[in-house]
Amino acid sequence: MNAPASSSPASSSPASSSPASRSSASRSSASRSPAELLALAVEIAEEAGRLIMRERPRRVEVAATKSSPTDIVTIMDTAAERLIRSRIRAARGEDGILGEEGGQSPGESDTVWVIDPIDGTVNYLYGIPAFAVSIGVQVGGVPVAGVVHDPSRGESFTAVRGGGAHLAGHPIEVGQETDPNQALVGTGFAYDAETRRQQAAAVAELLPQVRDIRRIGSAALDLCSVACGRLDAFLERGLNPWDLCAGGLVAAEAGAQVAGLRGKPAGERLVVAANPGLFSALHDMLVTAGFDD
Repeated sequence: MNAPASSSPASSSPASSSPASRSSASRSSASRSPAELLALAVEIAEEAGRLIMRERPRRVEVAATKSSPTDIVTIMDTAAERLIRSRIRAARGEDGILGEEGGQSPGESDTVWVIDPIDGTVNYLYGIPAFAVSIGVQVGGVPVAGVVHDPSRGESFTAVRGGGAHLAGHPIEVGQETDPNQALVGTGFAYDAETRRQQAAAVAELLPQVRDIRRIGSAALDLCSVACGRLDAFLERGLNPWDLCAGGLVAAEAGAQVAGLRGKPAGERLVVAANPGLFSALHDMLVTAGFDD
């Protein structure tokens, strides 16, 4: 699903004059403090959020498709990713970048920025206020910092490994519901038609056994919703690293168990996020419903 790597600078606004660019330039490029990486990620994510809100045309057009006709890219996806990449390169030129639209740009350090410029592009296309800018930072393949910025609400969910999760600077934690029958569960669907059919069948098996199902349309926001108790659990197949990196860290640092089934790690095959008690209670139910097929 990756597009060819892009190294073009942001065309949406001059990099030399932005607040993020000026403040980032004062940081040491060699610094690897997770807190400093997070601060930079938040600056960039919030700037990109302002861009996609300010520049959103009255009628958003599909610029391209990827894995299927429903897997869309808008001009603002590519503009926001160009902006994010240019800010990262200006501040930390030695780091690698993995982006949904621009693919992999290897770096000289073991730090990689994992970015989704608009998670929830279909919502953005239709003007549904449920989309986010997601920026995670991995060091040695391990997520150490992440931000999911919801520009419609003006909310930034943040996390540093070992430092907890926060919303607008305030600590957040997962809900404590452990009974699946009382659990509000979020999910999402892949773009491939046959995969969607299988997912729908599994959800149909699960639905009578939980409080209700929500399909919000942004995996990053779903994971953050688990982190702050707006959802009790989230599960989805087919997530990519840019869907999971920042939001998964936020959920985990808020106390969620973020994993696959049968002891497997969270990944493209399946991501489940819930407090550990609910995760355990849901596990066999999800296997029986077909989420592990």
